[in-house]
Amino acid sequence: MNIAIIAHDQKKELMVQFCIAYRGILSKHTILATGITGKRVSEAADLNVHCFYSGSQGGAEQIAARLQYNEIDMLLFFRDTMARANEPSDKELLRLCDENNIPVATNIATAEVLIHGLERGDLDWRNIVNPKYNR
Repeated sequence: MNIAIIAHDQKKELMVQFCIAYRGILSKHTILATGITGKRVSEAADLNVHCFYSGSQGGAEQIAARLQYNEIDMLLFFRDTMARANEPSDKELLRLCDENNIPVATNIATAEVLIHGLERGDLDWRNIVNPKYNR
């Protein structure tokens, strides 16, 4: 699966710790991330992460484009409810996940549910929704 990760500044360390904790599961998938988050996760968790631009420089839009074309299977977006203006907006990303039936977690509790479901094989949902889906 292609898993995108984004974290607002105040949540970056939480994302790093999450990725370290679930490195064994995440390492079996393709991880895509906005620039700074991806770099920190890659270095700390020793994961291969495809990094886009930083969120404030268009990285969130790069991920949004991939969500639009169903090139991302899951989004982990640790949001700060007091995010600053230069941080990625959640509205468009969440809309795209809703429109394209892409599982999304906006906090660590939901992310853990999705990761455990991924580990058990419960997230092969595209074949349920559309048996002709073929990636």
